[in-house]
Amino acid sequence: MTGPAQRLLLTGANGFVGRWVLERLAHHAPDVEVIAGTYRGELAMPLAQIARFDICDAAAVDELIRATRPMAIIHLAAISNVKEARDTPRQAFATNLHGTLNLAESTLKHCPTARFVFISSSEVYGGTGRSSRGPLDETALLDPENPYAAAKAAADLAIGQMAHDGLQAIRVRPFNHTGPGQTERFVIPAFAAQIARIEARAQEPVMRVGNLEASRDFVDVRDVSDAYIRLALSPLCFEPGLVLNLGSGSVRRIGDVLDELVSLAAARIRIETDPSRLRAKETPSIRADTSRIRELIGWEPKIPWQKTLADLLGFWRDRVGADGGPRERLRESSEKADPRVFKRDDLPT
Repeated sequence: MTGPAQRLLLTGANGFVGRWVLERLAHHAPDVEVIAGTYRGELAMPLAQIARFDICDAAAVDELIRATRPMAIIHLAAISNVKEARDTPRQAFATNLHGTLNLAESTLKHCPTARFVFISSSEVYGGTGRSSRGPLDETALLDPENPYAAAKAAADLAIGQMAHDGLQAIRVRPFNHTGPGQTERFVIPAFAAQIARIEARAQEPVMRVGNLEASRDFVDVRDVSDAYIRLALSPLCFEPGLVLNLGSGSVRRIGDVLDELVSLAAARIRIETDPSRLRAKETPSIRADTSRIRELIGWEPKIPWQKTLADLLGFWRDRVGADGGPRERLRESSEKADPRVFKRDDLPT
């Protein structure tokens, strides 16, 4: 799959999606030199050199880009949880908007031909999703309804403007994605984690849930990761500033997803509504029109939904464990790696 990128920078490498992108890069593009950018936390992934920096620190970002000069960047680093962004809106804008600007400006300065894959969000459509009766394509009006969405929309528009100045950017707007490794701050792993605790008798047999009537376009995180990698490494030429939706093209009711997970449980479970899990504004249904990305690179989801749910529940069963102790099962192989950690004065030139 390798193309113009022989050195790829991945920001947010320690996050849910970032870890899977690293995993899939090791499988799909073992010859590409990967620099895994992270702010905190540990990483043990193959074929990745670690660079620790704060995306909000413009000088640190500029030094990293100057020293590494990647030929492709997948920019995932962000505050990605809606509630966290609502609680700390200034930090959400500092990270999601200004951090993105730091990275894009340094890319234009030091490696202007690098392909810059900016990971936006379907949340930028906001209220448009509530008024639309069909799937949303990339021309849909941006109408963010929370600080996370607003910060992402602002960065999305800024990257689009910088594309006119020469930034080789692709803006990807992923719809909901899930899979093994996702935290309880998101709806489906919150279900899976509770089921695992109930099975382990670490929680009473009651699941506390939010709004079950909303419908969302869900896709497996591994399919999403593959799309990011294909866009970053494709030898095809793309129009700078190109916007691409990323989703399954179909919707699933949250309550139906819960029923599917409960059917996999080895325990009887009662469902109760938890008001703290309800959003102030909830879009009833939102679905992606993914025809553009399918036509451009032939991408489509490959992992069956039943496998997504089974793997996610398996991850949480392993994490909870019979004794309640956390255990990780993120990688599909049992290989271990001891990647080199780069300090600021030890970056490749």
